Amino acid sequence: MANLNIDSAKERTFDAIVIGSGISGGWAAKELTDKGLKVLMLERGRDVKHIKDYPTTNMYPWEFKHRGVLPMAVQEANPIVNRCYAFGESAAHFFVKDNEHPYVQTKPFDWIRGYQVGGKSLLWARQTQRWSEFDFEGPARDGFAVDWPIRYQDIAPWYSHVEKFAGISGNKDGIAELPDGEFLPAFPLNAVEEYFRKHVKVNYQNRHVISARCAHLSKPNQIHLDQGRAQCQERTICERGCPFGGYFSSNASTIPWALKSGNLTIRPFSVVESIIYDEKKGKASGVRIVDTNTKKTEEFYSRIIFVNAAALNTNLILLNSKSHRFPNGLGNDSGVLGKFVAFHNYSAHIGAEVEGFEEWATDGRNPAGGGYIPRFRNVYKQETDFLRGYACGFSAYRGFKHSYDGFGEDFKAGLASKEYGPWRVGSHMMGETIPKETNFVKLDDSKKDAWGVPLLDISVDYDDNDEKMKKDYIEQLTEMFTSAGFKNIQPSTNHQAPGLDIHEMGGVRMGKDPKTSMLNKWNQLHACTNVFVTDGASMTSTSCQNPSLTYMALTARAVDHAVSESKKGNV
Repeated sequence: MANLNIDSAKERTFDAIVIGSGISGGWAAKELTDKGLKVLMLERGRDVKHIKDYPTTNMYPWEFKHRGVLPMAVQEANPIVNRCYAFGESAAHFFVKDNEHPYVQTKPFDWIRGYQVGGKSLLWARQTQRWSEFDFEGPARDGFAVDWPIRYQDIAPWYSHVEKFAGISGNKDGIAELPDGEFLPAFPLNAVEEYFRKHVKVNYQNRHVISARCAHLSKPNQIHLDQGRAQCQERTICERGCPFGGYFSSNASTIPWALKSGNLTIRPFSVVESIIYDEKKGKASGVRIVDTNTKKTEEFYSRIIFVNAAALNTNLILLNSKSHRFPNGLGNDSGVLGKFVAFHNYSAHIGAEVEGFEEWATDGRNPAGGGYIPRFRNVYKQETDFLRGYACGFSAYRGFKHSYDGFGEDFKAGLASKEYGPWRVGSHMMGETIPKETNFVKLDDSKKDAWGVPLLDISVDYDDNDEKMKKDYIEQLTEMFTSAGFKNIQPSTNHQAPGLDIHEMGGVRMGKDPKTSMLNKWNQLHACTNVFVTDGASMTSTSCQNPSLTYMALTARAVDHAVSESKKGNV
């Protein structure tokens, strides 16, 4: 029996374990296997294989039983995830349903999740901007959060590394607050978007409208073809999974690449209960999981562990990884684990009508979504009564002038009208929220999930800084729209709960000082150096750019360090 046990432990021992298979987990697996390590990837959800498991990707609207709209009973049973724009009949199978994975909302929080191989990389909006020096300097300059332990120059080469492999469309715009990258051709702006771009350039110093940068293969390079991916078909139904691999996802890109190496083992249906800490060695020795099918507990072992479970679940796993050495969670000597959670504020919008441009209409679809206005507030100096700033989406569109009046033939004719209506423009705010100790997550004292893991209790909210920023966005965009001659300008704000942005970050933040942070400059736990956290949990602050590209770059950088240090015997 002793030999059998030894053999069993050997079979469950790998060079590295990656917890999670989303955007950052996929990158961890790719980079580790590229370097020759035998890797186990743990995923709590089911397996989803590229192309094979995209059941709706080639369906026409009329082929859906409910024409794409979920029945009211399903919507009412899932009030949280139903608020997500992509939760419809065509993609509902990639979303976690509210009652299947409960959590505690001490304060309202819309936790949108995708539990399957590939995670939310199948569902993301694919916006990919580099963070700038202003973002990494921000906390030190403005006095919020703690100072990042890295600067833009530390991560810039790794942005290039991941951009070349993932495929990012964009223009080299030469904007300091939004550094250029290794771009494929950008998707062009339409006539009204281009008009607004020129208007802003002429009339506003340090404000820009650019083509949104997006993880779509506008013109594949050989490295993308080698991945088995093809040019984006501009179908804009990406949330169903793309059989062409036209947009970047773990399923289409990093995971099949890692599998091709022969070094990756994927174990779906594996809820991570905790990370095992070896008191004698002073290191983590493995991961304890609960098989969701058998409900049995199993352990897997490795000398390197990457935690990429998505920000809040990464917090949960570390909080639940208790030992004699770490009674308050793995690596939590500082007491900051679970604290300083932040997100992006998307709760303000503005729309308007545009006269003229009647000789133009939109033709085809733009998977990048149109334009993007980089942050222009408090960049070079503090100029408002709130900290940090916001970026803005911007798009213009023109639809047919449908009518719902009349009966019979008149009604049908109104619906089928091919007469164009006016151009309309729209924008939404993407504001940086300030990491605060009062925004935190913790384990519930008594409630557990179906696998015996404590539920996560989320206590995250807006603050006065967010309200001031939102007010400024409305004022500035209204002024810019008015200046451009747009009519019938309609600003709006809502009170959507935090979380619907799906950009939750923090709780396991990086920092220079182990007394005030969890991770060092290599995304390595200060107090348990063979555990790395490179997903959103590691963010010290949130910038106002989309974060996914930064997760990818940090992951590739951390893997390079981990493997290098491992060879030296330091990990």
